Amino acid sequence: MALVDLELDLDVFAGPFDLLLTLILREEVDLLEVDLADVVITYIDHLERRGELDLEAATEFLVLIAALLELKSRLLLPGEELEEIELDPGEAAEELLARLLDAHRYRAVAEHLRARLEGQEGRRFRSAPLPARLRQATLADARAVYDPAALAGAIDDLLQTPAPLDVHHMTSPKVTVAERLVHLRRLLGRGRFTFSEAVARSDRVTVAVTLYALLELYKQGEATWTQEEPFAEIVVSRPGVPVGIGAEPSHETVARPASEQAA
Repeated sequence: MALVDLELDLDVFAGPFDLLLTLILREEVDLLEVDLADVVITYIDHLERRGELDLEAATEFLVLIAALLELKSRLLLPGEELEEIELDPGEAAEELLARLLDAHRYRAVAEHLRARLEGQEGRRFRSAPLPARLRQATLADARAVYDPAALAGAIDDLLQTPAPLDVHHMTSPKVTVAERLVHLRRLLGRGRFTFSEAVARSDRVTVAVTLYALLELYKQGEATWTQEEPFAEIVVSRPGVPVGIGAEPSHETVARPASEQAA
């Protein structure tokens, strides 16, 4: 869409956009009375009706609107600053023309770069010549680089089986969850026990596996536990078995089994 085709119907002007721009530059229409937001909305509505977008015309329109917004903002400054930066119609027209030329110049450069990239699609090359020091080589250097035996030796190194990795520093599992379940169920046979008892003289891996096993017992409804305060001893017991004589439930954190929670 050419800007000349943009018809405006504003409070202070009705007609094509390019005529409005001319009248503003001639100071026949006061820019302060022109609602630039209505101009932009009219342009967007026109694009929606046409169902297509001309990038070149849209770019030119954005440049002009941006310039008009800047000029209008200058006119809205206090009076003392207005006298210093006020532009006559000729200077304003020259500034708009310069911005349009810059926009066209940038668009032409972008189009040139896009064409270059499309022409070199799938390949990139270095057009600069090699430095002089790289264009000269001794016969000995050339033989060292292009010697077939050197290439064969490099390929032979690639075909060698690498040495096995040393994994002795890695911790391997020494106990399973099933084994710790048997251990915890045996301790539950006496009614209750502490978590410290369950993991006495165990390494860190066994302690972690024991915790997983305890969570599995809780999930199955076979065990519950209490802890009087954070970081205190954890007492594990069968559901319904008292955790201790004289215990005060109000000071304990009691975990109920899953079967009770479901009920």
